[in-house]
Amino acid sequence: MIAPKSRVPAYTYPTTLAEQEAALATNPLMQRLLASRESYAGLRHRPAYHYVNPESTLNDPNGLCYWQGRWHLFYQAYPPEDDRQHWGHAVSDDLVHWRDLPYAIYPSPEDKCFSGSTLVEGDRVIAIYHGVGAGNMVATSSDPLLLNWAKVGNRAVIPMPDRDGPPAPYRVFDPCIWMKDGVYYSLSAGTKPEGPGGKPIRANFLFRSEDLEHWDYLHPFVEDDHYSMVGDDGACPYFWPIGDRHMLLFYSHTRGGQYLLGDYDTERDKFVVTHGAKYNFGPSGPSGLHAPSATPDGKGGLIVIFNMNPGKPTPRWNQIMTLPRRLTVDGDVVYVEPVETLTSLRQEEQVLGSLDLPANQEVVLDGTAGDSLELELEVEPSSAPMIELNVLRSPDREEFTRVAFYRDRGYRTNHFTQGIVGPLWTHLSQISIDTSYSSVAPDALSRAPENAQVLIAPDEPLRLRVFVDRSAVEVFANGRQALAVRVYPDREDSVGVSLRSQGAPSTVRSLKAWTLESLWD
Repeated sequence: MIAPKSRVPAYTYPTTLAEQEAALATNPLMQRLLASRESYAGLRHRPAYHYVNPESTLNDPNGLCYWQGRWHLFYQAYPPEDDRQHWGHAVSDDLVHWRDLPYAIYPSPEDKCFSGSTLVEGDRVIAIYHGVGAGNMVATSSDPLLLNWAKVGNRAVIPMPDRDGPPAPYRVFDPCIWMKDGVYYSLSAGTKPEGPGGKPIRANFLFRSEDLEHWDYLHPFVEDDHYSMVGDDGACPYFWPIGDRHMLLFYSHTRGGQYLLGDYDTERDKFVVTHGAKYNFGPSGPSGLHAPSATPDGKGGLIVIFNMNPGKPTPRWNQIMTLPRRLTVDGDVVYVEPVETLTSLRQEEQVLGSLDLPANQEVVLDGTAGDSLELELEVEPSSAPMIELNVLRSPDREEFTRVAFYRDRGYRTNHFTQGIVGPLWTHLSQISIDTSYSSVAPDALSRAPENAQVLIAPDEPLRLRVFVDRSAVEVFANGRQALAVRVYPDREDSVGVSLRSQGAPSTVRSLKAWTLESLWD
Protein backbone atom coordinates (compact mmCIF):
# COMPACT_ATOMS: atom_id res chain seq x y z
CA MET A 1 0.00 0.00 0.00
CA ILE A 2 1.37 3.38 -1.04
CA ALA A 3 0.72 6.20 1.44
CA PRO A 4 -0.87 9.43 0.23
CA LYS A 5 1.39 12.16 -1.03
CA SER A 6 2.36 14.84 1.48
CA ARG A 7 0.26 17.98 1.55
CA VAL A 8 3.37 20.10 2.28
CA PRO A 9 4.50 22.13 -0.75
CA ALA A 10 7.53 20.53 -2.41
CA TYR A 11 10.03 22.17 -4.76
CA THR A 12 12.95 21.18 -6.96
CA TYR A 13 15.93 23.43 -6.36
CA PRO A 14 18.87 24.43 -8.57
CA THR A 15 22.17 22.57 -8.23
CA THR A 16 24.71 25.35 -7.68
CA LEU A 17 25.11 27.19 -4.40
CA ALA A 18 24.52 30.66 -5.80
CA GLU A 19 21.36 29.54 -7.59
CA GLN A 20 20.13 27.72 -4.51
CA GLU A 21 20.59 30.79 -2.33
CA ALA A 22 18.70 32.90 -4.89
CA ALA A 23 15.86 30.36 -5.02
CA LEU A 24 15.58 30.16 -1.24
CA ALA A 25 15.35 33.95 -0.97
CA THR A 26 11.99 33.92 -2.76
CA ASN A 27 10.77 30.40 -1.98
CA PRO A 28 7.24 30.46 -0.47
CA LEU A 29 7.90 27.56 1.90
CA MET A 30 11.12 29.17 3.14
CA GLN A 31 9.32 32.46 3.69
CA ARG A 32 6.63 30.61 5.62
CA LEU A 33 9.21 28.96 7.90
CA LEU A 34 10.93 32.28 8.60
CA ALA A 35 7.62 34.00 9.34
CA SER A 36 6.63 31.19 11.65
CA ARG A 37 9.91 31.44 13.56
CA GLU A 38 9.46 35.19 13.95
CA SER A 39 5.96 34.63 15.37
CA TYR A 40 7.49 32.81 18.35
CA ALA A 41 9.65 35.77 19.37
CA GLY A 42 9.31 36.69 23.02
CA LEU A 43 7.89 33.41 24.27
CA ARG A 44 9.14 32.99 27.82
CA HIS A 45 10.33 29.40 27.65
CA ARG A 46 11.41 29.12 24.04
CA PRO A 47 15.24 28.81 24.16
CA ALA A 48 17.51 31.57 22.92
CA TYR A 49 20.45 29.49 21.66
CA HIS A 50 19.33 25.86 21.57
CA TYR A 51 17.93 24.80 18.20
CA VAL A 52 14.14 24.82 18.09
CA ASN A 53 11.97 23.95 15.10
CA PRO A 54 10.70 26.89 13.04
CA GLU A 55 7.09 25.69 13.00
CA SER A 56 5.00 23.10 14.84
CA THR A 57 6.80 20.34 16.77
CA LEU A 58 9.84 18.09 16.36
CA ASN A 59 11.14 14.79 17.63
CA ASP A 60 14.34 12.74 17.06
CA PRO A 61 17.38 14.42 15.50
CA ASN A 62 18.47 12.55 12.37
CA GLY A 63 21.36 12.34 9.96
CA LEU A 64 23.78 14.85 11.48
CA CYS A 65 26.64 15.22 8.97
CA TYR A 66 29.34 17.53 7.59
CA TRP A 67 29.05 18.24 3.87
CA GLN A 68 30.98 20.73 1.75
CA GLY A 69 32.07 22.85 4.71
CA ARG A 70 28.72 22.92 6.53
CA TRP A 71 27.02 20.93 9.28
CA HIS A 72 23.58 19.59 8.47
CA LEU A 73 21.01 18.62 11.08
CA PHE A 74 17.85 16.75 10.14
CA TYR A 75 15.00 15.90 12.49
CA GLN A 76 11.51 14.46 12.65
CA ALA A 77 9.27 17.40 11.89
CA TYR A 78 5.48 17.66 11.92
CA PRO A 79 4.35 20.25 9.34
CA PRO A 80 1.07 21.93 10.29
CA GLU A 81 -0.85 20.90 7.15
CA ASP A 82 0.35 17.27 7.27
CA ASP A 83 1.50 16.16 10.72
CA ARG A 84 3.04 12.92 9.56
CA GLN A 85 6.78 12.89 10.18
CA HIS A 86 8.87 14.60 7.48
CA TRP A 87 12.61 15.26 7.78
CA GLY A 88 13.12 18.85 8.85
CA HIS A 89 16.45 20.46 7.99
CA ALA A 90 18.87 23.06 9.33
CA VAL A 91 22.42 24.02 8.36
CA SER A 92 25.29 25.65 10.26
CA ASP A 93 28.85 26.76 9.66
CA ASP A 94 29.84 26.19 13.29
CA LEU A 95 27.31 23.83 14.97
CA VAL A 96 25.99 26.82 16.92
CA HIS A 97 24.39 29.36 14.56
CA TRP A 98 21.69 27.36 12.78
CA ARG A 99 19.78 28.40 9.69
CA ASP A 100 16.46 26.81 8.75
CA LEU A 101 16.10 25.11 5.38
CA PRO A 102 12.99 23.61 3.73
CA TYR A 103 11.80 20.13 4.62
CA ALA A 104 14.21 17.63 3.13
CA ILE A 105 12.53 14.20 2.87
CA TYR A 106 8.77 13.77 2.44
CA PRO A 107 6.71 10.61 3.07
CA SER A 108 5.52 8.45 0.14
CA PRO A 109 5.57 5.63 -0.71
CA GLU A 110 6.06 5.23 3.06
CA ASP A 111 3.48 6.70 5.44
CA LYS A 112 5.93 8.55 7.72
CA CYS A 113 9.65 9.33 7.71
CA PHE A 114 11.02 8.00 10.98
CA SER A 115 14.60 8.14 12.26
CA GLY A 116 17.81 7.34 10.45
CA SER A 117 21.36 8.46 9.74
CA THR A 118 23.51 9.73 6.89
CA LEU A 119 26.79 8.76 5.26
CA VAL A 120 28.94 11.28 3.37
CA GLU A 121 30.38 9.44 0.39
CA GLY A 122 32.54 11.30 -2.14
CA ASP A 123 30.16 13.40 -4.21
CA ARG A 124 26.92 12.60 -2.41
CA VAL A 125 25.20 12.14 0.95
CA ILE A 126 23.26 8.95 1.61
CA ALA A 127 20.35 8.97 4.07
CA ILE A 128 18.90 5.75 5.43
CA TYR A 129 15.76 5.90 7.58
CA HIS A 130 12.67 3.96 8.57
CA GLY A 131 9.62 4.44 6.39
CA VAL A 132 6.56 3.54 8.42
CA GLY A 133 4.48 0.82 6.79
CA ALA A 134 7.12 0.10 4.17
CA GLY A 135 10.52 -0.62 5.73
CA ASN A 136 13.95 0.97 5.72
CA MET A 137 14.41 3.53 2.95
CA VAL A 138 17.47 5.05 1.27
CA ALA A 139 17.63 8.50 -0.32
CA THR A 140 20.56 10.42 -1.80
CA SER A 141 21.45 14.06 -2.39
CA SER A 142 24.47 15.73 -3.98
CA ASP A 143 23.65 19.44 -4.22
CA PRO A 144 25.46 22.04 -2.08
CA LEU A 145 22.72 22.56 0.54
CA LEU A 146 21.23 19.04 0.35
CA LEU A 147 17.88 20.39 -0.81
CA ASN A 148 17.03 17.76 -3.45
CA TRP A 149 16.62 14.11 -2.43
CA ALA A 150 15.91 11.05 -4.57
CA LYS A 151 14.74 7.75 -3.05
CA VAL A 152 16.61 4.66 -4.22
CA GLY A 153 14.16 2.44 -6.11
CA ASN A 154 11.29 4.57 -4.78
CA ARG A 155 10.57 1.74 -2.36
CA ALA A 156 11.78 0.25 0.88
CA VAL A 157 15.21 -1.31 0.24
CA ILE A 158 14.83 -3.43 3.40
CA PRO A 159 11.09 -4.12 3.42
CA MET A 160 9.01 -5.05 6.41
CA PRO A 161 8.74 -8.84 6.75
CA ASP A 162 5.63 -10.42 5.26
CA ARG A 163 3.16 -10.91 8.10
CA ASP A 164 1.82 -14.04 6.42
CA GLY A 165 5.28 -15.50 5.82
CA PRO A 166 7.69 -17.27 8.19
CA PRO A 167 9.06 -15.18 11.10
CA ALA A 168 12.10 -13.10 10.14
CA PRO A 169 15.30 -13.41 12.22
CA TYR A 170 15.53 -9.60 12.38
CA ARG A 171 13.43 -6.49 12.93
CA VAL A 172 13.15 -3.63 10.47
CA PHE A 173 13.26 -0.30 12.27
CA ASP A 174 15.54 2.74 12.77
CA PRO A 175 18.71 2.16 10.70
CA CYS A 176 22.22 3.57 10.44
CA ILE A 177 24.79 3.17 7.67
CA TRP A 178 28.55 3.02 7.11
CA MET A 179 30.97 1.71 4.48
CA LYS A 180 33.76 -0.86 4.76
CA ASP A 181 35.96 -2.06 1.88
CA GLY A 182 33.65 -0.53 -0.71
CA VAL A 183 30.56 -2.25 0.69
CA TYR A 184 27.66 -0.63 2.55
CA TYR A 185 26.61 -1.88 5.97
CA SER A 186 23.49 -1.01 7.91
CA LEU A 187 22.10 -1.74 11.35
CA SER A 188 18.40 -2.11 11.92
CA ALA A 189 17.16 -1.48 15.46
CA GLY A 190 15.09 -3.75 17.60
CA THR A 191 15.10 -6.44 20.26
CA LYS A 192 15.54 -10.19 20.53
CA PRO A 193 13.80 -12.45 23.09
CA GLU A 194 17.00 -13.73 24.67
CA GLY A 195 16.86 -12.04 28.05
CA PRO A 196 15.98 -13.77 31.33
CA GLY A 197 12.74 -15.69 30.97
CA GLY A 198 12.56 -14.85 27.27
CA LYS A 199 12.24 -11.12 27.94
CA PRO A 200 13.34 -8.70 25.19
CA ILE A 201 16.84 -7.23 25.16
CA ARG A 202 18.57 -4.74 22.87
CA ALA A 203 19.51 -6.03 19.41
CA ASN A 204 20.90 -4.39 16.27
CA PHE A 205 20.71 -6.47 13.11
CA LEU A 206 23.42 -6.18 10.44
CA PHE A 207 22.73 -5.93 6.70
CA ARG A 208 25.12 -5.57 3.75
CA SER A 209 24.72 -4.15 0.25
CA GLU A 210 26.89 -3.33 -2.77
CA ASP A 211 24.44 -0.96 -4.46
CA LEU A 212 22.18 0.53 -1.71
CA GLU A 213 19.10 -1.08 -3.26
CA HIS A 214 19.61 -4.79 -2.57
CA TRP A 215 20.49 -5.79 0.99
CA ASP A 216 21.41 -9.13 2.53
CA TYR A 217 20.85 -9.91 6.20
CA LEU A 218 23.93 -11.15 8.06
CA HIS A 219 23.41 -11.52 11.82
CA PRO A 220 23.00 -9.67 15.14
CA PHE A 221 25.92 -7.27 15.30
CA VAL A 222 26.79 -6.76 18.99
CA GLU A 223 28.72 -9.20 21.18
CA ASP A 224 29.44 -9.12 24.93
CA ASP A 225 26.93 -6.40 25.75
CA HIS A 226 26.61 -6.56 29.53
CA TYR A 227 25.68 -2.89 29.81
CA SER A 228 22.23 -2.45 28.30
CA MET A 229 19.42 -3.98 30.32
CA VAL A 230 16.36 -6.18 30.00
CA GLY A 231 13.68 -4.21 28.17
CA ASP A 232 16.09 -1.94 26.28
CA ASP A 233 15.88 -1.67 22.51
CA GLY A 234 18.48 -0.35 20.10
CA ALA A 235 16.53 2.47 18.43
CA CYS A 236 18.19 5.39 16.62
CA PRO A 237 21.58 3.63 16.29
CA TYR A 238 24.76 5.39 15.18
CA PHE A 239 27.91 3.29 14.74
CA TRP A 240 31.13 5.25 14.21
CA PRO A 241 34.87 5.05 14.88
CA ILE A 242 36.05 7.18 17.79
CA GLY A 243 39.78 7.39 18.44
CA ASP A 244 41.08 3.84 18.00
CA ARG A 245 37.78 2.36 19.18
CA HIS A 246 34.19 2.23 17.93
CA MET A 247 31.01 3.49 19.57
CA LEU A 248 27.37 2.48 19.12
CA LEU A 249 25.05 5.23 20.31
CA PHE A 250 21.35 4.40 20.57
CA TYR A 251 18.06 5.19 22.27
CA SER A 252 16.14 2.82 24.52
CA HIS A 253 12.42 3.48 24.71
CA THR A 254 12.56 2.29 28.34
CA ARG A 255 15.80 3.84 29.67
CA GLY A 256 16.77 6.59 27.26
CA GLY A 257 20.01 7.43 25.44
CA GLN A 258 22.99 5.10 25.86
CA TYR A 259 26.27 4.10 24.28
CA LEU A 260 28.34 0.95 23.91
CA LEU A 261 32.11 1.27 23.43
CA GLY A 262 34.27 -1.47 22.01
CA ASP A 263 36.19 -2.83 19.03
CA TYR A 264 34.98 -3.56 15.51
CA ASP A 265 35.97 -7.09 14.45
CA THR A 266 35.95 -6.43 10.72
CA GLU A 267 36.70 -10.05 9.78
CA ARG A 268 33.62 -11.38 11.52
CA ASP A 269 31.60 -8.17 11.18
CA LYS A 270 30.93 -8.08 14.91
CA PHE A 271 31.12 -5.28 17.47
CA VAL A 272 32.80 -6.54 20.66
CA VAL A 273 31.73 -4.39 23.62
CA THR A 274 34.15 -3.46 26.43
CA HIS A 275 32.22 -0.66 28.11
CA GLY A 276 28.86 1.06 28.12
CA ALA A 277 26.97 3.81 29.93
CA LYS A 278 23.92 6.04 29.79
CA TYR A 279 23.23 9.58 28.68
CA ASN A 280 19.93 9.62 30.58
CA PHE A 281 19.93 9.54 34.37
CA GLY A 282 16.19 9.33 34.71
CA PRO A 283 13.30 8.81 32.30
CA SER A 284 13.21 10.57 28.94
CA GLY A 285 10.04 12.36 29.89
CA PRO A 286 8.97 14.66 31.18
CA SER A 287 11.80 17.14 30.63
CA GLY A 288 14.53 14.59 29.90
CA LEU A 289 17.05 13.75 27.22
CA HIS A 290 15.78 11.69 24.28
CA ALA A 291 17.46 10.29 21.14
CA PRO A 292 20.95 10.96 19.73
CA SER A 293 22.24 11.86 16.30
CA ALA A 294 26.01 11.55 15.86
CA THR A 295 28.70 11.99 13.23
CA PRO A 296 32.53 11.99 13.12
CA ASP A 297 34.13 15.39 13.65
CA GLY A 298 37.11 14.69 11.36
CA LYS A 299 39.53 14.86 14.31
CA GLY A 300 38.99 11.42 15.85
CA GLY A 301 35.99 12.41 17.96
CA LEU A 302 32.23 12.39 17.51
CA ILE A 303 29.70 15.20 17.54
CA VAL A 304 26.37 14.23 19.10
CA ILE A 305 23.11 16.15 19.48
CA PHE A 306 20.02 14.94 21.36
CA ASN A 307 16.46 16.14 21.42
CA MET A 308 14.91 17.01 24.79
CA ASN A 309 11.33 16.35 25.83
CA PRO A 310 9.00 18.99 27.25
CA GLY A 311 7.74 19.20 30.80
CA LYS A 312 5.07 21.84 30.32
CA PRO A 313 2.51 22.57 27.60
CA THR A 314 3.95 25.04 25.10
CA PRO A 315 1.35 26.00 22.51
CA ARG A 316 2.36 25.45 18.86
CA TRP A 317 5.85 24.18 19.62
CA ASN A 318 7.43 21.30 21.49
CA GLN A 319 10.85 19.75 22.12
CA ILE A 320 14.28 21.27 21.52
CA MET A 321 17.78 20.09 20.64
CA THR A 322 20.62 19.96 23.14
CA LEU A 323 23.84 21.82 22.61
CA PRO A 324 26.23 19.82 20.40
CA ARG A 325 28.66 17.71 22.44
CA ARG A 326 32.07 16.45 21.39
CA LEU A 327 32.94 12.92 22.51
CA THR A 328 36.47 11.51 22.66
CA VAL A 329 37.91 8.37 24.23
CA ASP A 330 41.04 7.13 25.95
CA GLY A 331 40.78 3.39 26.44
CA ASP A 332 37.39 2.89 28.06
CA VAL A 333 37.21 6.46 29.37
CA VAL A 334 34.74 8.61 27.42
CA TYR A 335 35.18 12.39 27.56
CA VAL A 336 32.38 14.82 26.78
CA GLU A 337 32.61 18.57 26.28
CA PRO A 338 30.43 21.24 24.69
CA VAL A 339 31.73 22.07 21.22
CA GLU A 340 34.37 24.81 21.27
CA THR A 341 32.43 27.12 18.96
CA LEU A 342 29.83 27.76 21.68
CA THR A 343 32.21 30.43 22.97
CA SER A 344 31.13 32.53 19.98
CA LEU A 345 27.83 33.16 21.80
CA ARG A 346 29.54 34.90 24.72
CA GLN A 347 28.69 38.54 25.19
CA GLU A 348 28.99 40.46 28.47
CA GLU A 349 31.63 38.80 30.67
CA GLN A 350 31.82 38.90 34.44
CA VAL A 351 35.00 37.63 36.11
CA LEU A 352 34.46 37.00 39.81
CA GLY A 353 37.83 35.41 40.50
CA SER A 354 38.26 33.41 43.71
CA LEU A 355 35.58 33.20 46.37
CA ASP A 356 35.52 31.68 49.85
CA LEU A 357 32.35 29.76 50.65
CA PRO A 358 31.62 29.55 54.39
CA ALA A 359 30.01 26.38 55.69
CA ASN A 360 26.23 26.14 55.46
CA GLN A 361 25.63 29.63 54.09
CA GLU A 362 24.14 30.41 50.70
CA VAL A 363 26.18 33.02 48.84
CA VAL A 364 24.15 34.93 46.25
CA LEU A 365 26.27 36.27 43.40
CA ASP A 366 25.41 39.95 43.10
CA GLY A 367 25.32 41.12 39.50
CA THR A 368 25.36 37.60 38.07
CA ALA A 369 21.86 36.90 36.82
CA GLY A 370 19.90 35.96 33.75
CA ASP A 371 18.03 33.20 31.97
CA SER A 372 20.52 33.02 29.09
CA LEU A 373 23.89 32.39 30.71
CA GLU A 374 27.08 30.38 30.66
CA LEU A 375 28.89 29.80 33.95
CA GLU A 376 32.42 28.42 34.19
CA LEU A 377 33.77 27.64 37.64
CA GLU A 378 36.47 25.67 39.40
CA VAL A 379 35.88 24.64 43.00
CA GLU A 380 38.15 23.10 45.62
CA PRO A 381 35.61 21.19 47.75
CA SER A 382 38.05 20.56 50.61
CA SER A 383 36.18 18.40 53.13
CA ALA A 384 32.71 19.69 52.20
CA PRO A 385 30.44 16.72 51.46
CA MET A 386 28.35 18.76 49.02
CA ILE A 387 28.79 21.82 46.82
CA GLU A 388 25.60 23.43 45.52
CA LEU A 389 25.06 25.81 42.62
CA ASN A 390 21.61 27.33 42.14
CA VAL A 391 20.52 28.95 38.89
CA LEU A 392 17.24 30.52 37.78
CA ARG A 393 16.79 31.48 41.43
CA SER A 394 14.10 33.89 42.60
CA PRO A 395 15.16 36.34 45.34
CA ASP A 396 13.38 34.44 48.10
CA ARG A 397 14.01 30.94 46.66
CA GLU A 398 10.41 30.34 45.62
CA GLU A 399 11.98 28.95 42.44
CA PHE A 400 15.47 27.64 41.79
CA THR A 401 17.21 24.85 39.88
CA ARG A 402 19.84 23.10 41.95
CA VAL A 403 23.10 21.63 40.65
CA ALA A 404 24.83 19.59 43.38
CA PHE A 405 28.19 17.85 43.57
CA TYR A 406 28.89 15.03 46.03
CA ARG A 407 32.58 14.15 46.33
CA ASP A 408 33.22 10.37 46.52
CA ARG A 409 29.53 9.60 47.13
CA GLY A 410 29.07 7.48 44.03
CA TYR A 411 29.56 3.80 43.31
CA ARG A 412 32.70 1.99 44.42
CA THR A 413 34.58 0.93 41.32
CA ASN A 414 37.93 0.06 39.78
CA HIS A 415 36.68 0.76 36.28
CA PHE A 416 37.65 3.85 34.24
CA THR A 417 40.45 4.57 36.68
CA GLN A 418 43.54 3.78 34.60
CA GLY A 419 45.35 7.02 33.76
CA ILE A 420 43.22 9.11 36.13
CA VAL A 421 43.74 7.71 39.61
CA GLY A 422 45.58 4.48 38.75
CA PRO A 423 44.22 0.92 38.59
CA LEU A 424 42.84 1.04 42.13
CA TRP A 425 39.46 0.71 43.75
CA THR A 426 37.93 4.12 44.24
CA HIS A 427 34.61 5.85 44.72
CA LEU A 428 33.03 7.83 41.94
CA SER A 429 31.56 11.21 42.74
CA GLN A 430 28.04 12.31 41.83
CA ILE A 431 26.72 15.32 39.97
CA SER A 432 23.01 16.11 40.17
CA ILE A 433 20.41 18.45 38.68
CA ASP A 434 17.38 18.81 40.94
CA THR A 435 14.38 20.52 39.33
CA SER A 436 12.01 19.93 42.26
CA TYR A 437 11.70 23.68 42.89
CA SER A 438 12.34 24.98 39.38
CA SER A 439 8.77 26.16 38.85
CA VAL A 440 5.71 27.13 40.84
CA ALA A 441 3.50 26.77 37.75
CA PRO A 442 0.79 24.15 38.27
CA ASP A 443 1.25 22.68 34.77
CA ALA A 444 5.05 22.27 35.02
CA LEU A 445 5.52 18.55 35.50
CA SER A 446 7.66 17.34 38.37
CA ARG A 447 10.72 15.19 37.78
CA ALA A 448 12.99 13.28 40.14
CA PRO A 449 16.58 14.60 40.41
CA GLU A 450 18.98 13.64 37.65
CA ASN A 451 21.99 11.92 39.28
CA ALA A 452 25.10 10.87 37.35
CA GLN A 453 28.37 9.26 38.35
CA VAL A 454 31.60 11.08 37.51
CA LEU A 455 35.20 10.07 38.19
CA ILE A 456 37.28 12.83 39.78
CA ALA A 457 40.76 12.16 41.17
CA PRO A 458 41.45 12.87 44.86
CA ASP A 459 43.53 15.99 44.14
CA GLU A 460 41.39 17.19 41.24
CA PRO A 461 39.11 20.23 41.64
CA LEU A 462 35.52 20.27 40.46
CA ARG A 463 35.26 22.02 37.10
CA LEU A 464 31.81 22.92 35.80
CA ARG A 465 30.45 24.54 32.68
CA VAL A 466 26.77 25.31 33.10
CA PHE A 467 24.50 26.56 30.32
CA VAL A 468 21.17 28.18 31.21
CA ASP A 469 18.75 28.84 28.36
CA ARG A 470 15.28 29.87 29.54
CA SER A 471 13.80 26.35 29.73
CA ALA A 472 16.98 24.28 29.46
CA VAL A 473 19.91 23.66 31.81
CA GLU A 474 22.97 21.68 30.72
CA VAL A 475 25.89 20.82 32.99
CA PHE A 476 29.34 19.53 32.00
CA ALA A 477 31.54 18.22 34.81
CA ASN A 478 35.32 17.84 34.44
CA GLY A 479 34.98 16.85 30.81
CA ARG A 480 33.72 13.41 31.84
CA GLN A 481 30.00 13.80 32.41
CA ALA A 482 27.08 15.82 31.07
CA LEU A 483 23.48 16.23 32.18
CA ALA A 484 20.59 18.13 30.64
CA VAL A 485 17.02 18.85 31.75
CA ARG A 486 14.13 21.16 30.90
CA VAL A 487 12.92 23.68 33.49
CA TYR A 488 10.07 26.20 33.43
CA PRO A 489 10.50 29.03 35.96
CA ASP A 490 7.24 30.91 36.24
CA ARG A 491 8.39 34.04 38.02
CA GLU A 492 9.98 36.86 36.04
CA ASP A 493 12.58 37.38 38.78
CA SER A 494 13.85 33.77 38.71
CA VAL A 495 17.21 34.72 37.22
CA GLY A 496 19.62 34.65 40.16
CA VAL A 497 22.71 32.53 40.85
CA SER A 498 23.99 31.31 44.21
CA LEU A 499 26.54 28.90 45.73
CA ARG A 500 26.60 26.90 48.95
CA SER A 501 29.17 24.71 50.69
CA GLN A 502 27.44 22.19 52.91
CA GLY A 503 28.99 21.04 56.18
CA ALA A 504 32.42 22.64 55.77
CA PRO A 505 33.91 25.65 54.00
CA SER A 506 35.30 25.40 50.48
CA THR A 507 36.91 27.66 47.91
CA VAL A 508 35.86 28.73 44.45
CA ARG A 509 39.22 29.07 42.67
CA SER A 510 37.74 30.87 39.67
CA LEU A 511 34.32 31.84 38.39
CA LYS A 512 33.33 33.47 35.13
CA ALA A 513 29.90 34.22 33.74
CA TRP A 514 28.69 35.36 30.33
CA THR A 515 25.37 36.43 28.94
CA LEU A 516 24.81 34.54 25.69
CA GLU A 517 23.61 35.74 22.32
CA SER A 518 20.16 34.77 21.10
CA LEU A 519 20.17 33.01 17.75
CA TRP A 520 16.62 33.99 16.89
CA ASP A 521 15.90 37.55 18.08
